[in-house]
Amino acid sequence: MGPEYNEKKKTPGITAEPCGVPCPIERGMRILGGKWKASILWHLKDEPVRFNELTRQLDGASKKMINQRLTEMERQGLVIRTVLKEKPIAVSYRISTEGRSALHILEALKEWALDKAL
Repeated sequence: MGPEYNEKKKTPGITAEPCGVPCPIERGMRILGGKWKASILWHLKDEPVRFNELTRQLDGASKKMINQRLTEMERQGLVIRTVLKEKPIAVSYRISTEGRSALHILEALKEWALDKAL
């Protein structure tokens, strides 16, 4: 069965019900689509990573930006922060069960980008 004809646009396309505001795609993108968030999750997928090591892995992102994203992601339940020592402060981050549940989306995005040579 092919795509339905959209009468309003007079072009072939898939007719869908209008999204509520914000729609589920938008809500998901608000969580995973923030700059560096997907990359941070990807780097945490195998093992906990110390903050300074994560900043080295995310070349091009400032420490301030990474810290802001990690704080947001911790609040959203995507990562777990562990204080390793107090003075000088050393922390590591690991992916939570909630964050791990999004990895299949990132894997699909990675495969799509590779297939399209992006």
